[in-house]
Amino acid sequence: MAIILSGKEAAVSFKKEIQIKVKKRLAERKSAPHLAAILVGDDPASSAYVRGKVRDCKEVGFKSTLIHLKDDVLQEELIQNIQMLNSNSEIHGYIVQLPLPNGINEKEILLAIDPMKDVDGFHPENVGRMALGLKTYLPATPYGILLLLQFYGIETTGKNAVVIGRSHIVGSPMSILLSSNIEFGNATVTLTHSRTKNLEEVTKNADILIAAIGKPSFINKNFIKDGAVVIDVGINRVSGKLHGDVDFDSVKDIVSAISPVPGGVGLMTRVGLLMNTLLAADGRD
Repeated sequence: MAIILSGKEAAVSFKKEIQIKVKKRLAERKSAPHLAAILVGDDPASSAYVRGKVRDCKEVGFKSTLIHLKDDVLQEELIQNIQMLNSNSEIHGYIVQLPLPNGINEKEILLAIDPMKDVDGFHPENVGRMALGLKTYLPATPYGILLLLQFYGIETTGKNAVVIGRSHIVGSPMSILLSSNIEFGNATVTLTHSRTKNLEEVTKNADILIAAIGKPSFINKNFIKDGAVVIDVGINRVSGKLHGDVDFDSVKDIVSAISPVPGGVGLMTRVGLLMNTLLAADGRD
C-alpha cells in the first residue's frame, strides 16, 4: 500500500513551526512578517489561491495585504503598484500572482520586482543565487516539494530522480535543487520535457518522479517502475474537478509513495511562500 504524501499533514506541522518563530519575533518586539499579493483580474483559480495565502498568513500570525487590479489594467499601472511595494518598508515580501492577462509582459513584470522582496523566488538574481548554492528565496513550489520529502523522510541522496517539465516555476529549479549538495538533494537528476524521446523508458529508471507537465492523468503505470516515489505537481481542471498529471488509480498499487491532487503539492507551495516571507522579515531586522 502506497504512502500518501499528504500536503495537508505536512503543512500543519510546518505552520506550527512558523507560528512559534513569529511569536518569538513579537516577544522580541520585532514586527510580524508582512506578505503582500497583487492579483490581476478574477481568474477563479488565481483568486482561490490568493485567498488561501491570506488565510495562511492569518493562521501563522503574519500580516497580509491584497492589491486587486482589474484585468484590463495597463502594464504601466501594474509596474507602479510593484514599485510602491518595493519602496514600502512595512512589506517584507510580495508576489504577483500568475498568470497575467494578455498584453502584459510577464518577464518585464518579473524584472521590476525587488529581488529582496521576491518571495516567489522567480527573479533572475534569486535563481542565480540558488544555482550557486547561496542563501536566497527558493521558488515556492520546488521548496514546498523539498519540505514534503523532508516531512516524510524520503531519501534522495544517490537516487535517480526524473523531472517531467522544464518550466522556470517548477521543473528547472526542481532539477537544480534535487541535484544540489544539500539535505534532500544529492540525487542524480534527469530533466525531461515534451521533446524528450522515449519518455517512458527514461521515467522507468526513476526512483523519484516529479510530474509537472500540465497534462491531466498523462503519467500512468507504463511510466513508473515498482516502488518509485511520485510527486504530482499538476493541477488540471477537467469537468469541474481537479486532476493531477498522474493517473492516481493506475499507479497507486505500483508506487511506494505518492502525493495526491488536491491535497498535496499545492498546500506545500503555500508553506514555501511563508518560509520565504519569514526569511525576508528576518533579513530586514
